Amino acid sequence: MIPDWPDATVAVLATAGADPHAIPVSTAVRSGDREVRFALGRRRESLARLRSDARCALTVIAPGVAVTLHGRAAESGEAAGVVLLTMAVESVQDHDTPHFEIDAGVSWRWTDAEAERRDAEVRAALRS
Repeated sequence: MIPDWPDATVAVLATAGADPHAIPVSTAVRSGDREVRFALGRRRESLARLRSDARCALTVIAPGVAVTLHGRAAESGEAAGVVLLTMAVESVQDHDTPHFEIDAGVSWRWTDAEAERRDAEVRAALRS
C-alpha cells in the first residue's frame, strides 16, 4: 500500500530510456491504494520518455516516509498548462529501517504568486 505524504513533498521521478533520467516533481499526490497522480510540463523530457515507455519509478521522502513506487504512468488530462499523469503502482519498495528515521524532506516555497496559484489549480485537478 502507498503511504500518505504531505502536500508539496518533493519526489524524484525516474523514467526509462537509454540513459538514466530523474527529475524532482512537487505535484505528486496519492490518489488510491495503488495509484499516484502528478503533473509535468508539456516540454519536459520526462513526459516524452513516458509517452515512449510508460515505466517509471517515483521516490518519495518526507517525514516518516521513504519509499520508491514502481509502475507505469499514463496521461489523464491537462490543467493550468501542464499534463496530468496517473501512475498505476505495481510495487512499493519501502526504505524504512529501524536504523534511521526521516525527520524532514526537501524544504521549498514558491517565490512567484502566479506560479503558486497555478500549482494550487494543478493539485485540485489531480485530486478530482
